[in-house]
Amino acid sequence: MNAPGTPTPTPDTTEKLNLRVLLGSLSGSVIEWFDFLVYGTVAALVFNKLYFPSDDEFVSTILAFASFSLTFFFRPLGGIIFSHIGDRIGRKKTLFITLTLMGGGTVAIGLLPDFAAIGIAAPILLICFRILQGLGIGGEWGGALLLAYEYAPKHRRGLYGAVPQMGISLGMLLASIVIALLTQLPDGQFLTWGWRVPFVASIVLVFIGLWIRNGLDETPEFRRIRETGARLKLPIKDVVTKHWGAVLVSIGAKAAETGPFYIFGTYVVAYATNVLGARENMVLLAVGAAAFVATVWMPIFGAISDRVSRALLYRWSASATIVLIVPYYLVLNTGETWALFVTTIFAFGLLWGSVNAILGTLIAENFAPELRYTGATLGYQLGAAIFGGTAPIIAAWLLEISGGEWWPIAVYVAICASISVIASFFIKRVAHVETAITPAAVPEA
Repeated sequence: MNAPGTPTPTPDTTEKLNLRVLLGSLSGSVIEWFDFLVYGTVAALVFNKLYFPSDDEFVSTILAFASFSLTFFFRPLGGIIFSHIGDRIGRKKTLFITLTLMGGGTVAIGLLPDFAAIGIAAPILLICFRILQGLGIGGEWGGALLLAYEYAPKHRRGLYGAVPQMGISLGMLLASIVIALLTQLPDGQFLTWGWRVPFVASIVLVFIGLWIRNGLDETPEFRRIRETGARLKLPIKDVVTKHWGAVLVSIGAKAAETGPFYIFGTYVVAYATNVLGARENMVLLAVGAAAFVATVWMPIFGAISDRVSRALLYRWSASATIVLIVPYYLVLNTGETWALFVTTIFAFGLLWGSVNAILGTLIAENFAPELRYTGATLGYQLGAAIFGGTAPIIAAWLLEISGGEWWPIAVYVAICASISVIASFFIKRVAHVETAITPAAVPEA
């Protein structure tokens, strides 16, 4: 029953609300991955010259890429900080902070004077802005996921949970288009001002995201927690001491997504160009096409997971990665352009897209609402650090010690997927069981 004076929602208004929820959850993820790819590209082309100049080009490049890697170290810290705020104060307020930090850091980088203008302050400020981005990104994923998940009707959580996951491939696709256009500029113009355009222009995406989120109320789950006095004083303590099994399962589930993501979606660029002799623009075009396919496929597969057991579907998807990783390399290694497109679209667009589509919902379902932000974020970010941050380095190392052989990389991908297959058998044992009323944990003053 609605409260006195509250209008009864009509089907039209409900649909509009749901659309705003989905756009609100998607916006931050798009900005995060747009920045990720743009920064990685610009770091190699510009930052080594403008912000880390030295007599040794190798040292400058290493320092530029070190600044790129900073966010991986600060994401877990940002996740712990903002997930606590999200479980205590609310999802909506937290998402305002994380999006502002992410977007503010990105725009600030685009406006930052270079080493020639302000000296050593330039790289120091660049690093500070990257730290701000890392902290914001660490808390953004969990909040964006829960915004969609906790607004979703129970029979559509798979579909809703897939939408924020689409931000990864959509952000990559958008960044690829922008970079492709900007690199058409003469080198002098690109180095002087062209590289700054995507950073400064991202303020448009930030304002759109803030505007969308401003029109939303707190999620129904969090309002119920607040009304029943079920908020925990220290959610991280309860997660670590009472729900560590769910965290471990979440970390294990993350393995089949994040390891293959870097192999199929990013490392393939180095492998195809350096080992197979493919043209870089063709490889990037293949990755862009795969990102488009993944973006379209994820909500479809998320909707399928509302009709089939998500744990079972996840197990099948991870198992398919194990079975098909050898055929993937056999076809890719023919060196043909068609093979590059077919394997990249299939592996990244469909295999990885299937796993990623239901990962967020699968993790969210492991935790009760009063500690869901903290638990889901901790499992996801630790999994990303363990299996994601190391994937490109491991792949390059395996290729080097094997004398250029592909099979060790295939074994690595299969191991990542196998860990998730094992984790999928324990999901039902650790998953949160919904009750009609969430019991009070700590009475609110």
